[in-house]
Amino acid sequence: MKKPRRPFAEHRLRLDALVGEAQWLWKALPRHQRLMIGLVRALLAVLAASLGYFGARSLGLQQGYWAAITAISVSQSSYIDVRSSSRDQFLGAVIGGLIGMAVATLGHDRYLTYVLAVTIGMVLCSVFDLGAAGRISGITTTIIMLVPQHGAFWQIALFRLGEVTLGATAALLVSALFNALERRLFGAPPTT
Repeated sequence: MKKPRRPFAEHRLRLDALVGEAQWLWKALPRHQRLMIGLVRALLAVLAASLGYFGARSLGLQQGYWAAITAISVSQSSYIDVRSSSRDQFLGAVIGGLIGMAVATLGHDRYLTYVLAVTIGMVLCSVFDLGAAGRISGITTTIIMLVPQHGAFWQIALFRLGEVTLGATAALLVSALFNALERRLFGAPPTT
């Protein structure tokens, strides 16, 4: 038997309530526990950013900071969250890169073509339920079309995709290693 479809407004209200509860739970933690969580998250993000940056530099990519930025942006508190965020980063970079490259070759000096490219990427990601990939698509399109660069658009898009992939992979590796270490030291978390 099918569940009845709920209207968008009801879903939005339930989601807002869950977000509010999660924020309340976070604030209810003692400061020293929030400090420890913050330190661990910062350590993981810095390790992943460093791995991504130096990995990109060792491959000859001149703008390894994009790998570091990606690694920090996908760093989360759990491996599953990092994996989901990395997927969104990769898909968003591919979609934004392809659309930005295609539209830029048609008229890169026109602001309206930029607006069209960002809109197309974000709408496609929304239609195909790709999570946060829409935002990343818009960011990648912006980098390709608005940041002054030297070289062909396809080359810029390809390099950004490579750097994003390196950053996301670095975050995944660091998160997986930390997750394994945490399980070994503290055991598996209790299931509910």
